[in-house]
Amino acid sequence: MAVSGFEGFEKRLELHFFGDDPAMFPLGLRKLEFDSIEQVLEAVQCTVVSAVGNSYFDAYVLSESSLFVYPTKIVIKTCGTTQLLKSILPLIHYAHHLGLTLCSCRYTRGSFIFPKSQPFPHTSFKDEVTYLQDTIPSNLCLRKASIMPSKSSSHSWHVFTANINSHMPYLHDSELFTMEICMTELDPILASKFFRRPDDQKSGDSAGKEMTELTGINEINPEALICDFAFDPCGYSMNGMDGDWYSTIHVTPEDGFSYASFECVGSVNDNIGHVLRKVVQIFRPGTMSISTTCNGYTNDMWTQMASAVEPLGFKCRSRAMDQFPAAGTVVFQTFTARRKSV
Repeated sequence: MAVSGFEGFEKRLELHFFGDDPAMFPLGLRKLEFDSIEQVLEAVQCTVVSAVGNSYFDAYVLSESSLFVYPTKIVIKTCGTTQLLKSILPLIHYAHHLGLTLCSCRYTRGSFIFPKSQPFPHTSFKDEVTYLQDTIPSNLCLRKASIMPSKSSSHSWHVFTANINSHMPYLHDSELFTMEICMTELDPILASKFFRRPDDQKSGDSAGKEMTELTGINEINPEALICDFAFDPCGYSMNGMDGDWYSTIHVTPEDGFSYASFECVGSVNDNIGHVLRKVVQIFRPGTMSISTTCNGYTNDMWTQMASAVEPLGFKCRSRAMDQFPAAGTVVFQTFTARRKSV
């Protein structure tokens, strides 16, 4: 393990807003000026490197991960030593000028590989929760912070949620889920595909497209519109758009602290096993965790995930479940490879 290196594990923030003016809803937060988005990202300490949009939302590839902007929802995840939580106040401010008010906040992350390199307020989960409690408006009174454990002391799932005390329709779609996969100890041969050649004169977009096709990432969801970017000398990010659902991948391929993440929104009725198998075969991690958030808890879904990856040589090592007020159920599972070849 390297003494210090690039922190692959992302911090993820999801904010929901509401407004009294129905005329705002067709675009809502998508009306934010790009200058405003840049100012938010400046507080976080990252920048936009590529972007794409469809009729449902806008997706930005960042210098450190991704940003998704819907009419009444924002998802932002950043890696490295970014200060993600510093985006909350400017986002509340800019949303207010659009007639929108914060009604829900969810913050999640895994366990950092290099925790001592993180700046405030990400110096510990306790510091993050204190910062969140102090920053979020008091009317988001349904709050809970939880560290979901695994059998490995070095990997836990950290969750903080805060919601207003009223019925919000978006929280009650029992068929939708968000899945976050975190993978470490990537197969070195597969990870090497995310390094650029020293004489590579291609743009980040062009090199990213090449990596997407070379690795089979474009086959995870062939229906998705992909916006991809390759960093120099190594590293890769991708946002996928399929109707109003997003997916995203981020790769830190360096040996000693290699990491890849995959996140998507889906339906419990979909064949999630196909997606999981594809992702695992692209990276062949030594260890991985799967965190799933949904409103309707179904045991079938979690066992389907384990069944999908077990034939590829993975064993489920731990499973934890927790419920959050007006914010659904989170299930956190960890897996390890039982053999070298997957």
